[in-house]
Amino acid sequence: MGIKNFSTILTLIVTLGGCQTIIPESFLGRSSNPDFAGAEIDQTTDENVSSDDLLSNDQVMLAVEEQLPLLSDTAETPDDAVTIPASIDNVDVPSNVISASTDGEASEDLAPIEALAADQLNLWTRIRSGLNLEHHLDQKRVKAEINWYSRHPAYLDRVTDRASRYLHYIVEEIEQRGMPMELALLPIVESAYDPFAYSHGRASGLWQFIPATGRMYGLHVDYWHDGRRDIRLATQGALDYLNALHRNLDEDWYLALASYNSGEGNVKRSIRKNKKAGKPIDFFSLKLFRETSAYVPRLLAISAIIKDPEKYGVKLKPIANKPYWEAVDIGSQMDLSKAAEGAEISIEELYLLNPAFNKWSTHPEGPHEVLVPIEHADTLRENLLTLSESERLSWTRHKIKSGESLSVIADRYHTTITAIRNANKIRSNLIVAGQSLMVPVASAASNTYQLSDTARLSNKQNSVASQLGADAIRYTVLPGDTFWDLSRKFSVGTRSLAKWNGMAPTDILRPGKELMIFGKRKDTGALALASTPSRKEVIRKVNYRVRKGESLGLIANKFNLSISSIKEWNAKLGNKKYIQPGDKITLYVDVTQTE
Repeated sequence: MGIKNFSTILTLIVTLGGCQTIIPESFLGRSSNPDFAGAEIDQTTDENVSSDDLLSNDQVMLAVEEQLPLLSDTAETPDDAVTIPASIDNVDVPSNVISASTDGEASEDLAPIEALAADQLNLWTRIRSGLNLEHHLDQKRVKAEINWYSRHPAYLDRVTDRASRYLHYIVEEIEQRGMPMELALLPIVESAYDPFAYSHGRASGLWQFIPATGRMYGLHVDYWHDGRRDIRLATQGALDYLNALHRNLDEDWYLALASYNSGEGNVKRSIRKNKKAGKPIDFFSLKLFRETSAYVPRLLAISAIIKDPEKYGVKLKPIANKPYWEAVDIGSQMDLSKAAEGAEISIEELYLLNPAFNKWSTHPEGPHEVLVPIEHADTLRENLLTLSESERLSWTRHKIKSGESLSVIADRYHTTITAIRNANKIRSNLIVAGQSLMVPVASAASNTYQLSDTARLSNKQNSVASQLGADAIRYTVLPGDTFWDLSRKFSVGTRSLAKWNGMAPTDILRPGKELMIFGKRKDTGALALASTPSRKEVIRKVNYRVRKGESLGLIANKFNLSISSIKEWNAKLGNKKYIQPGDKITLYVDVTQTE
């Protein structure tokens, strides 16, 4: 495939797909995943909105499995319904959050709020001064969203604690671009300001970039680093993307936001339909996906509360109006535990400021810098002066055994072939038994790196095992396996199976990969906790039109189906070797695979 064609495909994916958001279970009837762009599934709008429709089961994967309380909850506080294993919320509250309890009483170990300088308390004030959009408080959906947020102050407190590390930077970026300050609140809707948020639509980070959109904005992903979680790069990418959408949609921010969620192509299609029917083309008049119809009102609702919290009986934790972190040039690859030690901060704090790092160290190829709390930046710089480059990593000498390859050695030491080659100045993958290699390794025990991707997944799996009271089945993927087939084989939900293994249901399974599967076919009690809703509630008939260049294999992978199942549902295919663009086929798709 030529570069030009590849670029065209990427552009099409981004146009149709937009970015993902972590959405309520009640909205699963409509997918925003770009893979569903060709599927003919009815679009809906919400005429009558009740609070029971909203935020019923929002979940953030991997770092925070935070299940927001049901709106019908009768619990005294939303925490009664919240479970947060491997939580970032267990890390100390950032120093720039001036803590006050929800009832207004100041914490005993902090200065009274009124005694602090005004400029330490006014980041919310600064945000309010830049809220430029009309919040449409007369709309039913906006009213219902406001009602939910105002009834759950503990949720807003948690989000404030998380956001306080990043919000000042985002506010400054938005101000420099002259964009509406409502956009600084968008990560509340997208990820609950969790930098490790990961949706089963493969969206990641504060701004919930899907892989294709991320690549278009320079957010690359490899073994060491996920640019979608990089606070600065992802923020700049998200604002660039939103600006582009704003330009392309007649400078209408509501339509730009809808496109960020569901894809520019989908919004423009709805605009064309309304124009043809002689109807208005503003956001609230368009027939959009159910998720998108809730997405923009949700942002408007939280913006209205931030603008006038007293009106809605909400008390916001104040956040200091000053930078929280500073970038420090470390000059070379460095073990994160040594970087944290040098900055005299916890490694959890270091990971929260540098969530793009997947493993135990910074990227071997750079950029060689880390973010640390601003008051610790000089401490790290001073300590780096006494630490040589070779001391910034720990090394082990590995004697090559017969039959070993660089790939095997890299897997053993949790590193990459490139890192080993660079460390030993070898140009090819050819190695000789009996020779020795120097391999960079983590200096601390594996449980030290609790927010690395491996540790987050392990913590998650341990939590699931504890909740279900059962050990996992270890299954090695075979050629041809899909999440769909395995979910049926082991009687578990497709999305649960993917989530347990830190994947998305649309990911391709590679032969040889080991999966953890919780519960056996006869474990009905445990499976009731682990599975998605009943079969008839999640299976949807999709009338799919074949696109140019597609094969049955590609379509099967796209929807996590098997080719044999597609042929079984479409007798007209018979033994046809090829399908043609424009052919219509019937698929039965588990809609819980995507959002």
